[in-house]
Amino acid sequence: MDVWITNLQHKVSIETSFIRDVVMSALRIEGHPQPTDVSVALVDDAYIRVLNREYRGVDQPTDVLAFPMEGDGDVRGEPALGDIVISLERAREQARQFNHPIRHEVALLAVHGLLHLLGYEDDTEVGASAMWSKQKELLEKILGTGARERR
Repeated sequence: MDVWITNLQHKVSIETSFIRDVVMSALRIEGHPQPTDVSVALVDDAYIRVLNREYRGVDQPTDVLAFPMEGDGDVRGEPALGDIVISLERAREQARQFNHPIRHEVALLAVHGLLHLLGYEDDTEVGASAMWSKQKELLEKILGTGARERR
């Protein structure tokens, strides 16, 4: 199992090893079988806006997008869950808005994206409730007791 981090922006800095550890921890807690790969792209608002418009038909930036892998796996033939794209600009703004560290916001977005890759959906009230409950549980286990929920 590996988590690949690619930083495609230079506006906000964060330790990529922290993001990798969050995703790896969430996968372990969820008991996901090994090996599996996840990639995380760190982008700015302009980049994620293009993806959001192209794939969701929404012409505005968003905080996180998830793209589940379709097919048999990655180029090496190993199982791959998919890709998570996080706007660090949006994460920085939301961290300020909700008055918590950017590390917490990025962890929340990484876990949220990972849960989408694992099949969780938040399109319905029931689905959103289940997803946010699981997200809160994972964040508390990964970041420690008292990890605040923002939504």
